[in-house]
Amino acid sequence: MADFDYDVLVIGAGPGGYVAAIRAAQLGLKTACAESRETLGGTCLNVGCIPSKALLHASELYEEAANGALAKLGVKIDKMSLDLDTMQVQRKDAVKGLTGGVEFLFKKNKVDWLKGLATFTGANTVEVAGKKVTAKNIVIATGSSVTPLPGVQVDNAGGKIVDSTGALELDKVPGHLVVVGGGVIGLELGSVWRRVGAKVTVVEFLDQILPGMDGEVRKEANKIFKKQGFEYKLGTKVTGAEVGKKGVTLTVEPAAGGEAEKIEADVVLVSIGRRPNTEGLGLDKIGLELNARGQIETDHDFATKVPGVWAIGDVIPGPMLAHKAEDEGIAVAENIAGLTGIVNHDVIPSVVYTKPEIAGVGLTEEAAKEKGAIKVGKFPMMANSRAKTNHEPDGFVKIIADAETDKVLGVWIIATVAGTMIAQAAQAMEFGASSEDIAYTCHAHPTHSEAIKEAAMAVTGKPIHM
Repeated sequence: MADFDYDVLVIGAGPGGYVAAIRAAQLGLKTACAESRETLGGTCLNVGCIPSKALLHASELYEEAANGALAKLGVKIDKMSLDLDTMQVQRKDAVKGLTGGVEFLFKKNKVDWLKGLATFTGANTVEVAGKKVTAKNIVIATGSSVTPLPGVQVDNAGGKIVDSTGALELDKVPGHLVVVGGGVIGLELGSVWRRVGAKVTVVEFLDQILPGMDGEVRKEANKIFKKQGFEYKLGTKVTGAEVGKKGVTLTVEPAAGGEAEKIEADVVLVSIGRRPNTEGLGLDKIGLELNARGQIETDHDFATKVPGVWAIGDVIPGPMLAHKAEDEGIAVAENIAGLTGIVNHDVIPSVVYTKPEIAGVGLTEEAAKEKGAIKVGKFPMMANSRAKTNHEPDGFVKIIADAETDKVLGVWIIATVAGTMIAQAAQAMEFGASSEDIAYTCHAHPTHSEAIKEAAMAVTGKPIHM
């Protein structure tokens, strides 16, 4: 057998790639990771999950102070103002700390960071920054990038038509922000700028926001965000955008066809989804073609059809989520090392970090009904003692269980800490729990999580506090 430079070479250092590299090194494999960005961590740490949460948290605190919510709790602020520069500095600090943390973990685990874009020249060979590197196993973990919108040219530097990266970097609060796309990213970034003073209009092609989530959750979220000041244009498509000196004139029309109209905006955020990053990888050199959605197909072990080449994360089918990529990163490294790495793709939670947060795991009520008879238990957060005490009445917990076996099929939550609460639901489902298992598990009082227990009680009987 030929000698290789490495046992494992991972292409891409996002949540999937860096985790795969660290796990492979922990398992005793000589490992390298190729990354063309100047910092590790991929989209998530640099321009995605982490910086957006830094701004969401800061803007949430600002709004609580600005709208008098704190005064109602006896916290009086005589003078307050927005210091956007400082808000942006703390965002950059969060990114710096975490990307630096990954670099430290690479050193600690003896993972070589190859700086540059890796391109296949053969099944076990890539070129990185003009240098040939060979590896027995190569893992493609190149992630995804923003899907462009035809007729609407993103120019982050110009600051008028931006994508999610540009929306993080705005140096002043836009008077009117139009978000094209009513999905997770658009609603999160729309929330940031709305809280600090922007008027926000969401233009969504479908007839409801948050595609893919439970129908009842989508409706309730729509109501909550409307109450917060979001404006919607649902069932509407953007057909063009003209950048002027002061802002952008968008042309929109009903998705089903009809009269066009113009919307004037200071800033337009294009947020219609993401697409896999496969350009420049040289996949044709190894005979690896993409599916109709531009993704790389793999088997259950994350192996592609080319021996020794594996793929994980946003470049393969499934939800484009950092935690899904991380789990696949661990699994692929374990499979390469001869262990058994498995990811249960039926139990991958998704979270929207608005206020309140929205989280779900497993099947929606609509999808569960298609498979057979179900029972549904619901409990409103306004009847939860902790939420009530904290003045957080919005939302509910909904548990969907099989009518015959009582096995939990899906859990959907709208609550201020839904993203944290959903972990319990995911763990219960991973163990094949019934709604009765959750109902008879003692939950600490007073916590938001008691609403999960009460919703479970509601599946087969009645909750106590309603």
